[in-house]
Amino acid sequence: MRNIGRMGIHYMNRLHAANVPADLIAKGQKRVIEASLTLIRERAKLKGELVRALGGAVASSSLLGVPLGHNSSFLQGPAFAPPRIREAIWCGSTNATTEEGKELNDPRVLTDVGDVPVQELRDCGVDDDRLMHIISESVKLVMEEDPLRPLVLGGDHSISFPVVRAVSEKLGGPVDILHLDAHPDIYHAFEGNKYSHASSFARIMEGGYARRLLQVGIRSITSEGREQGKRFGVEQFEMRTFSKDRDLLENLKLGEGVKGVYISLDVDCLDPAFAPGVSHIEPGGLSFRDVLNILQNLQANVVAADVVEFNPQRDTVDGMTAMVAAKLVRELTAKISK
Repeated sequence: MRNIGRMGIHYMNRLHAANVPADLIAKGQKRVIEASLTLIRERAKLKGELVRALGGAVASSSLLGVPLGHNSSFLQGPAFAPPRIREAIWCGSTNATTEEGKELNDPRVLTDVGDVPVQELRDCGVDDDRLMHIISESVKLVMEEDPLRPLVLGGDHSISFPVVRAVSEKLGGPVDILHLDAHPDIYHAFEGNKYSHASSFARIMEGGYARRLLQVGIRSITSEGREQGKRFGVEQFEMRTFSKDRDLLENLKLGEGVKGVYISLDVDCLDPAFAPGVSHIEPGGLSFRDVLNILQNLQANVVAADVVEFNPQRDTVDGMTAMVAAKLVRELTAKISK
């Protein structure tokens, strides 16, 4: 997978080496980027018009896939997750109703604007600086179509940085973040990669895009993770103290005085008994009902969210983790849409 993910970059390097004019390559890349953003823009516009025509929605979840896996430090299977999650949402083995009774078949509750074409952009030699910008711009295009709010399907956890950046910039200020994960993902630049999936929250905090960052489910953390947490004032809740913290975490109230709340949900926050289809298996995690209790009891204006790090290539138990990810998407939809 790592070699496949880099084929486009290597191909463009060969073109440079063959003395293909740089401006010709740059113009072609610009056309591809514009086409990619145009597709997201027009789909978001159509879905926004539909929701507004139906009326009655103050906020409506809209799926945006970001099939990116090359910033993973281990396996890159999360790049294949968005279509598998969508398939599980609509597979027919369960109904399309959230636990509190919202109907996903109602466009005022859930729409879908498609995927950012990550691999196609990389195939044209688009580097990560520009790719992160394209992801941010795609999120902003969704948010321009009120009342749509982005519910982003990863992808590895590196996507949270450009998504949160876009949400904060579009709303005009920082948000509070509820981050559920086995890992804090706050290394300065893991393995020298500033966009590593293990460094996304360092970029978010450096940029001033979050006022509060609460990390829940942590059970694989190094000294650097703790030091970075202290540096940025992160509230880290480790699994070893979860029984003591449970009452607090199941009765959170966030977002007062800021532009809203962002939820980032790494599937490996769950114990692998509930979600084995992840790249980094860490025993001793949250139960599925633990996660739902935290989400359903949260008092907050949730302005956007992501579900990341589901790896279909490891989902060998009858698509079980895909169904888990799909249920997380359904319940996040219920939290966002109103």
